[in-house]
Amino acid sequence: MAPKQIDRMTQHLQNLLCAVIADAQQPVARVELLSSEERAYLLEELNRTAPPYPSERCIHELFEAQVRQAPDAMAVTYAGEQLSYGDLNAHANRLAHHLIALGVKPDQPVAICLQRSVAMVVGLLAILKAGGAYLPLDRAYPSARLRQVLEDAAPQLVLADAAGRAALGSDALVDITVVDLATGTPAWAQLPASDPDVRALGLTSRHLANVIYTSGSSGTPKGVERSHGSLVNLLYSSAEVGAPKRRTLQFTTLNFDVSLQELFSCWRDGGLLVLVQEVIRADFSALLEFVWGEAIERLFLPFVALNHFAEVWGAEGVLLPFLREIYTGGEQLRATPMLRLFFELHPRARLIHQYGPTETHVVTEHHLAADPACWPQLPPIGRPIANTQIYLLDSHGELVPVGAVGELYIGGAGVARGYLNRPELTAERFLADPFSGEIGARMYRTGDLARYLPDGNLELLGRNDDQVKIRGFRIEPGEIVARLTEHPSVRDAVLVAQGEGAAEKRLVAYVVTAAEHADAAEGPELAVTLRTHLSARLPDYMVPSAFVRLAALPLTPNGKLDRKALSAPENEAYATGRL
Repeated sequence: MAPKQIDRMTQHLQNLLCAVIADAQQPVARVELLSSEERAYLLEELNRTAPPYPSERCIHELFEAQVRQAPDAMAVTYAGEQLSYGDLNAHANRLAHHLIALGVKPDQPVAICLQRSVAMVVGLLAILKAGGAYLPLDRAYPSARLRQVLEDAAPQLVLADAAGRAALGSDALVDITVVDLATGTPAWAQLPASDPDVRALGLTSRHLANVIYTSGSSGTPKGVERSHGSLVNLLYSSAEVGAPKRRTLQFTTLNFDVSLQELFSCWRDGGLLVLVQEVIRADFSALLEFVWGEAIERLFLPFVALNHFAEVWGAEGVLLPFLREIYTGGEQLRATPMLRLFFELHPRARLIHQYGPTETHVVTEHHLAADPACWPQLPPIGRPIANTQIYLLDSHGELVPVGAVGELYIGGAGVARGYLNRPELTAERFLADPFSGEIGARMYRTGDLARYLPDGNLELLGRNDDQVKIRGFRIEPGEIVARLTEHPSVRDAVLVAQGEGAAEKRLVAYVVTAAEHADAAEGPELAVTLRTHLSARLPDYMVPSAFVRLAALPLTPNGKLDRKALSAPENEAYATGRL
C-alpha cells in the first residue's frame, strides 16, 4: 500500500474518532471521514475538466465545416460507391429540405430503418439538418420490439428501404409517413442543395440530436434523449481533434451509441468513413481481410468483438500496417494474451479504453501504454473527459474516500435530457447535482461500482445489480472471470448466477477455450483443471459450481455479449463439473 494511501486511512480513522467523541449519538451516515483536502481533491482536482468547446454548435455543423474546407475530399464509401464531402452534403441537404416540407421540427423524432448503405448516411445527416432527432431502428430486432419503440416514440416519419419496410411490417406503418430512400426518382431530387439555416429552423445545441432506445428492467425499452451540445462536447474532448485524417471503419449499428462517434469523429477531421457490408461484418475472418484491404486506420470495437478480432488475427497472421487507433468499451476490458500480442506486433497502433452508459455516452477515457507488457490484467477506465464530473458516492449520497468502492454518478455536459415519455424514471435516474455550483445541474446515477486508484484513474468493478450473494458472501463476477482467463486453456469467459432463491443460486462459468488447448477442452478433466486453478486463487464460495464450454461467446448485433443466449447447464454439470 502506498504511503499516501496509508496517511489517508490514518486521517479517516482520526476523523471518525473525533466525530464519535464530539457526538456519540449521531447517525453513522453523518460522520465525515474526508478531510477538506481530500474532499477538494475528489471534487475539484480529479474533475478539473473544463476546456472550451463550441457549445452552441449542432453536431452536423462539424460535418458542414469540413465541406467548406475540402468539398472534393472523399467522405464515405460503401461497396464501390463513393461520395465526396460536397456531394454527400448536397444529397443530405435536398432530402433535409423535403423533410422540412413534411413538417419536421426541432426535438421531433424521425425514425430511420435502412440497410447499411450510403443512403443510410445521407438519411441520418438529412434528419439532423432538418432539425429532427434521428431514431434508429435495427432491422435485426424482433418486429414486436420495433413496434414497441414506434408506439412509444410516435414518430410521424420513417426513412426506410424495402428491407426496412419488411422488418417493420405494414401494420406498424399505418399511421406513419414512409420516406422511401430506395426510390430511383426521389421527390427531393430537384430541391436546393444549400444547407438549411439552423436559425430559421429555430434549432439550437440544446435540441435533441437522437433518441437511442436501450433495454428496460421492466421489459419495456426506454428512449434516451441526447442533445447536440452533449455530443459536440464528446467529439471535442478527444485529444485527436485536429489529428490527421483517418480512414474509419463504420462497424456498429446506428442504434448503438458508438456509431455516432464512428461517423462524426471521422468527419470532424476530414477523414473517409468506410461502411462494411453486413455479410463481412458478421464474419471476423472476412472483416480482418476487409480492414487490411481498405487500409483502415481507426476502429471502434466493443471489447468482446475486439478480442474475437484479435483471436482471428492470431490464427491468420495478417499484419495491419495502416492501423493507428482502436477504441473499445461496452464491456470490461481485459488484457488477454492475444490482445497483448496483437498490439506488440502493431506498435504504431494505440488502444483507447472508453466508458460511459447510453445516458451520458463516453465520460472517461484511458490511453493504454505503448508497451502491452505494462498493461494490467484489468485496465482502468481512466479519467473524466472534458466538461465531465465523476462522483463516487455511498448509499447515503456522500463521497467515498480514495480507494473505497462507491456507486458512480456522472455530471457535466454529457448528461442526457432524460428518457422519452418516462418522467418518473427520469426523475429516479437523473438527479440534481449537489456538488455543482451551476444552477439546474444534474447528475446521472449509473448503478456501476468503481473506485479511484492511487494515480487518479478509475477502476470499474461491475454493477450494483451484478453483485451476487452466495452463502452469505457478496461476489463480483468480474474478479472470477479475470482469474479464469489467466489460465492458458481459457481464451474467454463469462460468469452468471443461476437459480431463483438464495439457497438455489449457483455460479456458472461459460468458457471459450484457446485453440492450442482444444484437445484438453474435449476431456472432462478441463472442468477439474479450471476448478483447481480457481481454488488456488479464490475462496471456495467464489469457485463456480458448473463450467460450460462454448465455441464462442454469443454476441448481440452491436458486438456486445448476449447474456440471454447463454443456455443453462444440464443438472449433471452442477454435480460433476464436467464440460
